[in-house]
Amino acid sequence: MTAATLNAGASRSVLPAALKEAAIAAVVALALTLPFVGLRTVDSPQGLTVVTRFGEVAIAVALVFIGRLGLVLVREGYAAAVLGASIAAAVVFWLAPFPTPPLRVIALGGAGVIAIRAALKLRDMRGGAAGQQARDNRADRFAAKVQELTRWLGPLVVLFAVALPFMPFAGRSVIDIGILLLTYIMLGWGLNIIVGYAGLLDLGYVAFYAVGAYSYALLAQYFGWSFWACLPLAGVLAAMAGLMLGFPVLRLRGDYFAIVTLGFGEIIRIVLLNWYDFTGGPNGISGIPRPDFFGIADFTRNPAEGKVAFHEMFGLEFDPLQRIIFLYYLILVLALAVNFFTLRIRKLPIGRAWEALREDEIACTALGIDRTRIKLAAFSISAMWGGFAGAFFATRQGFISPESFTFLESAIILAIVVLGGMGSQVGVVVATLIVIGLPEAFRELSEYRMLAFGMGMVLIMVWRPSGLLAHREPTVLLHGGRDARRKRAAAEARA
Repeated sequence: MTAATLNAGASRSVLPAALKEAAIAAVVALALTLPFVGLRTVDSPQGLTVVTRFGEVAIAVALVFIGRLGLVLVREGYAAAVLGASIAAAVVFWLAPFPTPPLRVIALGGAGVIAIRAALKLRDMRGGAAGQQARDNRADRFAAKVQELTRWLGPLVVLFAVALPFMPFAGRSVIDIGILLLTYIMLGWGLNIIVGYAGLLDLGYVAFYAVGAYSYALLAQYFGWSFWACLPLAGVLAAMAGLMLGFPVLRLRGDYFAIVTLGFGEIIRIVLLNWYDFTGGPNGISGIPRPDFFGIADFTRNPAEGKVAFHEMFGLEFDPLQRIIFLYYLILVLALAVNFFTLRIRKLPIGRAWEALREDEIACTALGIDRTRIKLAAFSISAMWGGFAGAFFATRQGFISPESFTFLESAIILAIVVLGGMGSQVGVVVATLIVIGLPEAFRELSEYRMLAFGMGMVLIMVWRPSGLLAHREPTVLLHGGRDARRKRAAAEARA
C-alpha cells in the first residue's frame, strides 16, 4: 500500500468526524441565535411587535459551521489547505453582499482568526515540538521585557493618566471611558490576588463588588453618612464577606472551589433581589449621594448650608464636568493604591506564601505554611479592594440594582486577569484595554459588538493561550540574583 493511498484513507476518515463536529457546533449556534438574534421586539404604534431576522441567523450558523470545520481540519494537520481556504473566503466575504455591514465585519474577522490559527499551526508543524517551544520562549521573553520596561514607562503612563482630563481631545465621553477602564483595572488587580498570586479560581468576585456598593448605598440612605465615612466601612464589610466565603471552602480545590464561589456570588445577588424591604429588591436604590470635595465643598452651583461651592473655593466658573474629573482622579488614586499594595505585599512573607500555594499546595503544607491563614488573607484582602471599587461604583452611578452584579461581571473581571496573564499587573492593564475598550470601540455595531468582543478573545487565546503577558518574575532570586538570571537568558537566546 502506497503513501498516497494511506493519506487518502486518512482524509476520508477525518472528514466525516470533522463534518459531524462542525454540524454539532452549528446546531448549538442555531439554538442560541434563533431566540436572541432571529426574534427582536420592536415598539410600534400598534404595540409591541416581533420582527424576524432569520437571514442573519442562517448567516451566523453558516459561519459557525465553516469556522468549526476549519479549526478541526487545522487540528488534524491540514493547516495549509485551511489557510488557503480562509484567504479565499475573506475575499468572497469582502465581495459578497450581506444584509448589514456588521455581518461583513464579523465574517471577515472569523476568516482572519482561522487564517491566523492555520498559519501558527503550519509554522509549528514545520518546526516540530522544538519550534512551538521556541515560540513560547520568545513570547515569554517578550513578556519579561515588557514588564521590565514598565519600570520606566509606568511613571510616564501615570503622568499621562493624570494629565488626561486636560488634554485637548478629552471630552465627557473620554473621561467616562477612562473612569470605566480604571474601575475594571482596579477590580482586575484585586482579583489578581486570589487568582494570580494564590492560584484560587474565584468565579464570584462580583459578590464583594456588590457588598461594597450596597454598603455605601444603605448607610447613606438609612443613616445619612457621607461617602468618605462609608468608603472604609465598605472595604471592611467586603473583607468580612471574604472571610465568610473563605471558611467553608478551605478544603475545596479546583473545579469544586470555583463552583462554590460561583454559588456565593449568586446567593448575594438573590438576597439583594428578594430582600425588598431593606435593599429595594429589583427596583434597586436610587438617589445615592455624590461625593463632595473631602467634606468641605460641593460640586453644585448652590451648595448646602455650611458648605461652599467647589468653583467658588478655587475661583472657577461653574462646570458640571468638574465633578466628573474629580471622580476620575478618585478612581485613579484608588487603582494606584491597589497596584502599590499588591506589588509590595508580593515581596512580603505572605505574598511568597501565596505563590507557594499557587505552585503546589501539598508542598506548601509540607513547608509548614498555614494554608488556612493565607487563604483567608487572600480572600479578605482581595474582597476589601472589591468593596472599595463597589462603593465608588455606587457613588458614580447614583443608582444600583441587583442587575448590575450578575455573573457576567465576574466572568469579565476573570477574563481580564486570565487574558492578561495571571499574576501580571501590566497584563491586567493591557487586557482591560482589550476586554473593555474593544466593545466600546465597536459600540456602533449595536448588538453585534459582543460578538466582536468574543472574536477578539478567541484571537488572543489562539495566539497566546497562557495570557498576553504571562511571564512570572520570581520573588526571590538565587545564584547571583537578577543580573545572573538575565545573563543566562541571553546565553540561552543566542544558543
